[in-house]
Amino acid sequence: MDLPTWTRGQRWVSDGEPELGLGIIKSSDDGRVEIGFPAAGETRIYATDTAPLRRVKFLTGDRIKIHSGAEMTVTRIREEAGLLIYETDRGDVTEADLSDSISFSKPEERLFGGKLDDFKDFDLRGEALQRRAEMRRSPVRGLAGARMDLIPHQLFIADEVANRPQPRVLLADQVGLGKTIEACLILHRLILTGRAERVLILVPEPLIHQWFVELLRRFQLSFSLFDEERCEAIEYRRSRVQSIS
Repeated sequence: MDLPTWTRGQRWVSDGEPELGLGIIKSSDDGRVEIGFPAAGETRIYATDTAPLRRVKFLTGDRIKIHSGAEMTVTRIREEAGLLIYETDRGDVTEADLSDSISFSKPEERLFGGKLDDFKDFDLRGEALQRRAEMRRSPVRGLAGARMDLIPHQLFIADEVANRPQPRVLLADQVGLGKTIEACLILHRLILTGRAERVLILVPEPLIHQWFVELLRRFQLSFSLFDEERCEAIEYRRSRVQSIS
């Protein structure tokens, strides 16, 4: 979007920080613009070509507020030397006369102030939400997406177990048929669907790092290792805290 000439005294609002209230241009040169936000006691410097700012322009019929707190209705708008002049039922009001505390942080304030986003952004967000809803309803949620090639019998077992109200099973396949992958698939689905929040995995010491790496590399599940040495350290620190208190 092409921005008009930056003129000292113009009023702008930050799209990223609308709670700052109305900003007023203090200076502009060398591709930068300095804007003060009196209501928040803040000053920001932006690059003119990428500034997340939007010009504050009220429309005919809008209610505006000035520094004294008085409110009036805009009847006509004109522009002089790059600044907007609002003609109201109580006289002319320049941009500089507008109240600094006017905020567009709430949805209704942005709507009534004409601060509307591009319709394409709305459509994109709607499509993203729709796709996320479809993903959450997918029957293979938690079973697909891992960094691995699914084998039919592994997928069947994981789906069968994960869909049980209380998945309590013993996986007893022969060596090499993927019991670790099956267990990880079941765990991954339970976590993604919110049926499991905290997980404790007990494995023989020689398999600790194998499980840790498989869960992280293939399923992006990060676990903490609690071996005997770490547990003893935790107990020691806990006893020290209790003795000090």
